[in-house]
Amino acid sequence: MTEITFVTADITEVDVDAVVNAANSTLLGGGGVDGAIHRKGGPEILAACKELRATDYPDGLPAGQAVATTAGRLPARWVIHTVGPTWAKTIDKSDVLASCYRESPRVADELGARTVAFPAISTGVYRWPMDDAARIAVGTVEATWTRVQEVRFVLFNQDAYQTFRAAHS
Repeated sequence: MTEITFVTADITEVDVDAVVNAANSTLLGGGGVDGAIHRKGGPEILAACKELRATDYPDGLPAGQAVATTAGRLPARWVIHTVGPTWAKTIDKSDVLASCYRESPRVADELGARTVAFPAISTGVYRWPMDDAARIAVGTVEATWTRVQEVRFVLFNQDAYQTFRAAHS
């Protein structure tokens, strides 16, 4: 059974096997969590992402999918990049957001990762409401079979922490 934990911290500083990056489809860095991971992880992550773009993902990584690279200078061994959907009032993309939380542990299993840190995917510039994102994230992780021993939700502030913690059954 996977243990689910919650912390308020900087995801670039957590000591886990794999850190999940809330990436954009280009895989070439950006703002928020994505930019922080690329900056702190160093050029090794960008080089690995450029290689993925040149080979497996010439059109970018589709939303809901996940792929791993080195973690460069981060304390983790790997970064699992996943692209969350942009929230839209008129289109339900909940299944795409849930897919991020299913596909990332699947990739972690392929790597042999036992501890994985997740950010609150899609809640920044992609505007997903925090309470709904927490419900989808925690519910999906609870329902997904994985060999990962601990999934740690690493939240950026106390409000996000409390919202995600409240979503845990």
